Amino acid sequence: MAQFDAIFIGAGHNALAGAAHLTRRGWKVGLFEAADRPGGAVKTLELTEPGFRHDLAAMNLSLFAGSAFNKVYGADLAKHGLEFAPVQDCFASVFAGGRWVGVSTDLATTVARIRAFSERDAHTWESLVAVFPARAELIFSILGGPMKKRALARILFSLWRKAGLSGALELGRFLLSSPRAWLDETFESAEVKALLGAWGLHLDFAPDIAGGAVFPYLEGMANQSFGMVLGKGGADTMVKALAAMVEAGDGTIECNARVERVLTEGGRATGVMLADGRRIEAGRAVVATVAPGALTRLLPQGSGEAGFDDKMRAFRHAPGTMMIHLAVDSLPDWFDPELKRFAYVHVAPSLDVMARAYQEAQAGLLPAEPVIVVGQPTAIDPGRAPDGKHILWLQTRVVPAEIKGDAAGVIGERDWEAVRETYADRAIAIIERHAPGLSAKIIKRTVMSPLDLERGNANLVGGDQICGSHHLAQNFLFRPAPGFADWSTPVKNFHLAGAATWPGAGVGAGSGFLLARQLAGG
Repeated sequence: MAQFDAIFIGAGHNALAGAAHLTRRGWKVGLFEAADRPGGAVKTLELTEPGFRHDLAAMNLSLFAGSAFNKVYGADLAKHGLEFAPVQDCFASVFAGGRWVGVSTDLATTVARIRAFSERDAHTWESLVAVFPARAELIFSILGGPMKKRALARILFSLWRKAGLSGALELGRFLLSSPRAWLDETFESAEVKALLGAWGLHLDFAPDIAGGAVFPYLEGMANQSFGMVLGKGGADTMVKALAAMVEAGDGTIECNARVERVLTEGGRATGVMLADGRRIEAGRAVVATVAPGALTRLLPQGSGEAGFDDKMRAFRHAPGTMMIHLAVDSLPDWFDPELKRFAYVHVAPSLDVMARAYQEAQAGLLPAEPVIVVGQPTAIDPGRAPDGKHILWLQTRVVPAEIKGDAAGVIGERDWEAVRETYADRAIAIIERHAPGLSAKIIKRTVMSPLDLERGNANLVGGDQICGSHHLAQNFLFRPAPGFADWSTPVKNFHLAGAATWPGAGVGAGSGFLLARQLAGG
């Protein structure tokens, strides 16, 4: 029977980062992944034609570049091939009549674009950028630290000392605010509000959902201040480097190896059983980087605490996403050619359009006008496609996993197999309002419905790419459930990590690294 100090169920970036740290602390670690390669939702594949390298889901690696893990192990990762492609023209939003506004790292350029919509908002933007470093330190001390009562108390005490009572209360109010509430009190231009508000939907925060203001704020200010990074050659540069780090230590990664259940004895996890019948022992820890609902299968007899088991079954997932991957002859012909330089172009014309699409998806309806994220990675990293050609990465947000109808009253089918291509046509037609002729540029397209995404990765439940809603009732001390934000479970030595746990979704490797440091120190 194989023996490890720690076993990770799954080999996504959180598991890989955690395993890499443990191997540096002398642990023997095994990762068992059901898919044919590591990476979870961070994969780069030739999804259309040979030579066109598409990021399956995650594209933006800025969170990883700025992560605590990369700060510690960046040199090791670089030795193992991690390379970033820096972005100066980060994101933009397009509106009717060829108007648009976007954020680039040159402050004067961004301010001039905003000034075209509002002089007051241009001054506000400059003021926000000026105070961002100090405010970011306070926010990241909360978002990047362990969510334990003692650690949180230290953070809050430090916040009180640095910002005073009024500053601490104002930050608390901000963290509880909805995107619309913060945007309405900060900006006057509907277009500037839409520019930032679109980022809320990346983390399941429609404009009127409490607790969502911080994400549009951070994305806007961080992109303005530091820019953005993509993975050179594809987002999988991160996964390959992490995997190489694990294997350079005392770590083993085995793919096509589905864990059937966790082995327990006396209320303690002792290992795992694989689908092929092999029993693998873990002397110190078993870490599951899975969606909470999977614990029903991994712990068929339960955890020993009925309340915990009920909470894992009741864990709420965000609405789904449909991905459209395009191999194209050239980048879209936006009304302003300058938009061809941007990593992301949001087709999300107003907060009201975003709110309506979200409510329609929550009701099981295909949104009449979905929010569309147009990723243009080859504008920054042309080597991902053959010479002169390009790829487009389209997220159609938000859509239901189970279709009950079409808000536009056009599509009658209810099965994603029948709806997938038709709904992709709707999304591309919406883009063509701002970039005519896109359809004629398509060499080949691959459309992935929410159910396709889940079939490829069981953690993407219903096409939920963030592995669980980040609404306040399921965030901070409540992620994934009250009392278990420290990655513990009622089963000793058995831990839950990944995007469903604190600090949540994104490619920052937060839960994996924080848990590994907790287990082994350093």
